[in-house]
Amino acid sequence: MFEALFQSFEDRAEPGATAPRVAALRAELKVRGLDGFIVPRTDRFQNEYVPPSEERLAWLTGFTGSAGLAIVLAERAVLFVDGRYQVQVREEVGGEIFSIEHLVDNPPPAWIKANLPAGAQLGYSPWLHTVDGAERLAKACSEAGAGLVAVEDNPIDVIWTDRPEPPLGAVVAHELRYAGEEVASKLARIRAEMASRAADTLMVSDPHAVSWLFNIRGSDVPHTPVVLAFAIVPKEGRPTLFVDLRKIGNEIRSRLEEIADVRPNAAFERDLAALGREHRAVWLDPAIAPEAIARLIVENGGAIVRGSDPITPMKAVKNCTEIDGARAAQLRDGAAVTRFLAWFDRQAPRGELTEIAAVEAMESFRRETGMLKDISFPTISGAGPNGAIVHYRVTRKTNRRIAPNDLYLLDSGGQYEDGTTDITRTVAVGVPTAEMRRNFTLVLKGHMAIARAVFPDGTTGAQLDALARQYLWRAGLDYDHGTGHGVGSYLSVHEGPARISKLGGAALKRGMILSNEPGYYRPDAYGIRIENLVLVTEAAPVAGAEKPLNAFETLTLAPIDTRLIEPALLTADERTWFDAYQARVRETLAPILDTTTRAWLFAATIPPPRN
Repeated sequence: MFEALFQSFEDRAEPGATAPRVAALRAELKVRGLDGFIVPRTDRFQNEYVPPSEERLAWLTGFTGSAGLAIVLAERAVLFVDGRYQVQVREEVGGEIFSIEHLVDNPPPAWIKANLPAGAQLGYSPWLHTVDGAERLAKACSEAGAGLVAVEDNPIDVIWTDRPEPPLGAVVAHELRYAGEEVASKLARIRAEMASRAADTLMVSDPHAVSWLFNIRGSDVPHTPVVLAFAIVPKEGRPTLFVDLRKIGNEIRSRLEEIADVRPNAAFERDLAALGREHRAVWLDPAIAPEAIARLIVENGGAIVRGSDPITPMKAVKNCTEIDGARAAQLRDGAAVTRFLAWFDRQAPRGELTEIAAVEAMESFRRETGMLKDISFPTISGAGPNGAIVHYRVTRKTNRRIAPNDLYLLDSGGQYEDGTTDITRTVAVGVPTAEMRRNFTLVLKGHMAIARAVFPDGTTGAQLDALARQYLWRAGLDYDHGTGHGVGSYLSVHEGPARISKLGGAALKRGMILSNEPGYYRPDAYGIRIENLVLVTEAAPVAGAEKPLNAFETLTLAPIDTRLIEPALLTADERTWFDAYQARVRETLAPILDTTTRAWLFAATIPPPRN
């Protein structure tokens, strides 16, 4: 029934492999005179999602989540993961070899300071840690009376004998009809930012920024169409793009060489050393650039000018073309999600549908748009207790039949050339309990509080985060993840600098697209999350306002399950917003849906009764 999918359900865990791999790492460290080694879950580009050849943490520990770090010492080992993975990590790794720590509550530097033996030599790869991150680790080691030792070749790579080959996804043009701005214009804006800096060169180490700057896309990283490449932008003269030349065809190379020098990856480290010998002052972002880049420049006589990457905020504020593309992608994607929801409502009550079958169906509906390039992340398809695992990934081993009276959570998204989507819907199968309805409504109230927010220019995501949690807090509940993240334009589904979270320090600016996704998770029972994407816009005029005001436009179009709402908990203003949203979904999607789905949508968007 279904074509080959963009995702796999195979269990990547290798039972029994962790112990010998940790033992092999310890033996290699002993040869090198090291007492321990730090294994982050990243690559030299500091990506959230990495190609199989860079999955060192998963290979060593068995943990397959997208955020984590391990420290392996001679007699003990610890694995750090954040709140999204506290359940998953214990299922994948257990506690026999690795003890588990919370990445935020007890971060690695704090653990090192408290646990690393005095005199120990702790190894790390400077390519896999940012400048800021390496400094924090060095400080922690110093306070423990130990040393932090940079290694040239990663010991994991020495013992990982069947390591996959690096990716060779073709580089393609991201045409102007999608990008909305020429490369020359982007370079001019970047150089205008450089004019006020005491730097003559900008180091672009984030492949998302490189892909945005040169209007190119690739397939090096699963579900994120970036090109794994570095770039150097001088104040004057041509920029240089460093990329594996096997990925570049003649046509795209000719196009790129009109504006930049294109050089092989092998030239990158030599050129960094040359910048140092030329005594260049290189602007790099210490929060995202690997320490190895700074080392090569400074050790050869150059200087580092520390500062936030200027491309990140430019990329985050979408231009008119990108915003129009996002709306088109959301319309197309919303129709596919609504077709899925109608199909699910017919199939699930039979008691035969599985989590994997639901994923296959959702991806099939997206493929039928004829414009899907990829999914934007592995689909989270959680029924009953699996829905309580925030970043649950269904495998053939964990695949659960969706049972009557379950709550079912589906978090999914698509990559289209005109936009990236991300949506979560929680739906009832059968009759939900009073507790489920109450908690769903509390989450919905928080979702609507964000959607309806009006806030002055300069407001950060941290200032808005509590709006989404307030109703859960009053009931003694909460969720251990951010309320929202930035979203790229046919780039990463998780994009900085802005986010709605306790740690969201960047101002929300008009043109940014973020998710709005509060949730609640009852362990071993069910999970609830409601997610739409929102666009920061100018707020409607407010009489007497003394400063510019912003608001959110909800972009995502798909119905929210009214069977899970407790109407008595909603205020009149909340009901007005909810009914208007459902009506907008109905009126916008109905003309492009098939007859069966249209009829389902009309029934699904009838306002809930007023109690």
